[in-house]
Amino acid sequence: EVQLQASGGGSVQTGGSLRLSCAASGFPFDDYVLGWFRQAPGKEREGLSCIEIIDGKTYYYDSVKGRFYISSDSAKNVVYLQMNALSVEDTATYFCAASRNTLAHCDNYGMDHWGEGTQVTVSS
Repeated sequence: EVQLQASGGGSVQTGGSLRLSCAASGFPFDDYVLGWFRQAPGKEREGLSCIEIIDGKTYYYDSVKGRFYISSDSAKNVVYLQMNALSVEDTATYFCAASRNTLAHCDNYGMDHWGEGTQVTVSS
C-alpha cells in the first residue's frame, strides 16, 4: 500500500522558514517523481515543486522559485521541502504526491498517489 505522510507544518511569522518532510512507503521510491502541492482555503490546489528521485532533477513553479527548495533522501525514503521567506500568501495545506510519470507531469493530473496534508500558517 502506497503511503505518503507529510509532516513539519506549523505556524510561523512572515519571513520565517519551515521544512516539510514526506515519508514514503509501499512503492519503489527511486523510480518515482515526488512533488509538493498546496491548497489554500477557497483556492485550487497548486503545484510547487517536484523531484525525480533517481537523478535528483528538480522542477519549481514560478511562485516558489528562489524561496522553496526540494530535496530527497533515498536511504530514508523521504522528500523535503525547505520553505524560506514565508509570507501570509503561503498559508495553506501542503500535500506531497508521487508519480511514475516524468518530471514534466508535475501537476495535479500527473500524480498517481496523494498523501494527507500538513497545515502551514504564516502570520504577519
